[in-house]
Amino acid sequence: MAILTLPVDQRIIDIDSQRFASVEKALVELVTNSDDSYSRLEQALPSPGTITIRYERHDRGAVISVTDAAEGMTLDRLRTVLTYGGAHSQLASGGTTGRGFFGRGLKQAVFGLGHGWVESIRDGRLARVDLFRDESGSYVYDDQDGDRAAASGDYAALGLEPGGHGTRVTIVVDNPQVTLPLYRSLVTALSGNFYLRDILARRRLTLINGNLPRRRVVPTPLRYEEPPSELLLGPGLVGSFDFDGRRHDFELTLRKASADLILRGDERDSGLLVVSGTAVLDCQFFRFEGQLGTEYLFGTVSCPDLVAALASGRPVISDEREGLNQKDPFVAAFAAAVSEVIEPVVESERLRLSHVDHASTSRRTEALLQQVLGRMNRVAVEDLGIVLPPGPGTGSYGPFPTGRPALLRFTTPFYFRPVGRDFRVTLVVDRPRLLDETLLHVEPDLPASVTIVPDEPRVRVGDLPADGRLSWTLRGSEAGAKGRLRVTAGPAAASCEIVIAADAARHAGHHERSGPPRPHVPWDQDNATDLFAGFELRNLDNDIDRAVYSPAERLIIVNTEAPTVRLYVDGQGHFRDSARLLLAELFLDVIAGELAHRYVDRTLQKGDAEAYEQAKHTFIRRYGLEIHRILMGQ
Repeated sequence: MAILTLPVDQRIIDIDSQRFASVEKALVELVTNSDDSYSRLEQALPSPGTITIRYERHDRGAVISVTDAAEGMTLDRLRTVLTYGGAHSQLASGGTTGRGFFGRGLKQAVFGLGHGWVESIRDGRLARVDLFRDESGSYVYDDQDGDRAAASGDYAALGLEPGGHGTRVTIVVDNPQVTLPLYRSLVTALSGNFYLRDILARRRLTLINGNLPRRRVVPTPLRYEEPPSELLLGPGLVGSFDFDGRRHDFELTLRKASADLILRGDERDSGLLVVSGTAVLDCQFFRFEGQLGTEYLFGTVSCPDLVAALASGRPVISDEREGLNQKDPFVAAFAAAVSEVIEPVVESERLRLSHVDHASTSRRTEALLQQVLGRMNRVAVEDLGIVLPPGPGTGSYGPFPTGRPALLRFTTPFYFRPVGRDFRVTLVVDRPRLLDETLLHVEPDLPASVTIVPDEPRVRVGDLPADGRLSWTLRGSEAGAKGRLRVTAGPAAASCEIVIAADAARHAGHHERSGPPRPHVPWDQDNATDLFAGFELRNLDNDIDRAVYSPAERLIIVNTEAPTVRLYVDGQGHFRDSARLLLAELFLDVIAGELAHRYVDRTLQKGDAEAYEQAKHTFIRRYGLEIHRILMGQ
């Protein structure tokens, strides 16, 4: 059985697969591939367009698959899609459907999550290709040395009628850096993903929970529900723009929602969905993207010539496949024309939304501001001796991540392996941080049908090889068997999950973690003696004060009615992260002023305005740079 290296620069695969290290992104790519195949098929005859997604979640990994009954692929076609570049895409070869011009999606999805395989039936032949990484870390594939005649069981496995065509892509998620969503979360994410929104209206997409017994499985249909709204422009308002002496038309529909919309990310409701043919290319507001006045607006703009320009070789979408490439002159002309049409509506909304009673910050900004307050509270007590009676809160800090790798870690936390085949499980030990006399305690929690060699309960660190790797050979004789392997060394521990399955791949890859995760450590407000208990962004019913201190609440209050503050608050009351420097100036001014008053009031200069001003400037010089650095994330 020949195992071949992918005919692609390995560094390109590394970069691309990192972008697709997400279950949702991988599924979107596979679903759009299936939709493209159905679209090509429908040029000759109608098709029901059924796409089935299966998701089986485990503690340390998952298995996903996407199945369609579209064109199917021959083995030669499967080998072709293992190459990269526009020359191998459907658009480049004269097709009129497709999302991209790069030929990267399938491999990105598989290698971004772990390893997997593609099974496809066309013209009565079954072709299969396994994609994985070999022992040296190279990206390789196994094409089974050829296709074979499809048996009745093969059609049944893919859910096809005898003689039908179709494809199933299966991915084993064993990359430890991938977050595993819950089933309900995945339903929500896929139903709201704007790249799938147009497909959900044309195809029948269902999601199956692979963790339920077969008799209890009820496929969940995926549907997008448009927010309640009123029509502002359209439907199908015709606009146009000129480029290279030709006129290009587009159709626009714009609505205003009666409730809050999601403003960012792949699940955003706000924005104009850019559709061209069967492809959704982007969701944005062009010149007004991210500006006040767009928070409750959404709609669709359809321009068939965008995908035609893409097929002709124009870089209409970015290399990262993250939306339209507005540096391209054709896209820039389109964006300017759409912006001109929607400008009066956005300006009207801007006036309506320019005043808010309260505003909120992102979690990141809130954490940085709390860090500033915690530091200034310590300054007040430790440096200036300002001690207050009990109030609304104070800060205590939990342990911060050390930045060092784990003492023990498995190269793969989730092993999804076939019945009756040996596979290797490897533990990596950070030897320099352990004494040679330290004992590793091996604790296998495996069923009798899974054997492990060597079966030694204790291993001395000094007996490990220089690279610190300890390996076992396992074999499972029964499908459905599950277990764990746990290793401890004093307080340090590592574990991996093992699942034996009848349809698992023969090969698997290994993903090394570059470092430990660094979760956000919140500020725990638990006591009651701080000078600065917190902050609020609140309307003070005047446009003069930008920020003040409230002694009764011990809060720093930023005035949302102040023009310089209002400029950075959107219509939903969210303060923009890009304006943290403004918050640094406001917090520094209020904190320095309050510290000055508390400090001077304990001296004979109490009531002296000049003494207050001098002390305030002293504190600004002393702590200004530190506050700015904290809010800049430095």
